[in-house]
Amino acid sequence: MQYKNSIVKSCLQFLALLIQLSCLTVSGQTQLWSDYQLTANGDTINRLDQQKRKQGPWVIRLEEVRGEPGYEEEGYYWYDKKEGQWRRYSLMGDLIARENYKGGFREGKQFYYTRLGDLLREESWKSIDPTNPYDTIEVPDLDNPTRTLIKIIKHESAEVKHGVWNHYDPGMGTIIKTERFVFGQPEKESSGQKAPKPVAPLKPVPKEIQEYEQKKKGKG
Repeated sequence: MQYKNSIVKSCLQFLALLIQLSCLTVSGQTQLWSDYQLTANGDTINRLDQQKRKQGPWVIRLEEVRGEPGYEEEGYYWYDKKEGQWRRYSLMGDLIARENYKGGFREGKQFYYTRLGDLLREESWKSIDPTNPYDTIEVPDLDNPTRTLIKIIKHESAEVKHGVWNHYDPGMGTIIKTERFVFGQPEKESSGQKAPKPVAPLKPVPKEIQEYEQKKKGKG
């Protein structure tokens, strides 16, 4: 009997040690944040670092106000700025938008849906670095149509319409209207001129955000 009691005591001590180590690990992680929330799985979300900047995965919920429908969105913050793909849902849980961000501004393709899940609109945006609001582009040479010229332009907004915009008939799934923009300006197809081509390369996506995007894709 004394031998059995010793085994039980040892097991309890070992279990207490595991709990203590687990608490120390969680404590060490949460010390990085001045504020955060926990999910049902024990993951930290809606985190603020010691400088009160939003970091990592966030879930934001806005209730209905003055007849405007509420929504919930989830995505990733990188030093207080939206980064990567963000998803927006109705308060009933229906996916109504997939938006992509770089440095806090819309970048690339954006998709918007009806509450029944039908594609409503596809937008294309270009984000601008506020510290360097210039782009180098190729434009047609009006004096010689066989060559192009390099031109530097300054953007007046942190994000501009750039690329193809498609509007859909949600019931049929067909395109009912297409627009094309070049750095915020509607492209005139009748001019016969080629659209300017951006030359400046895009900045690499941080490793943490790449890992977060892979996890989101794994969840379907």
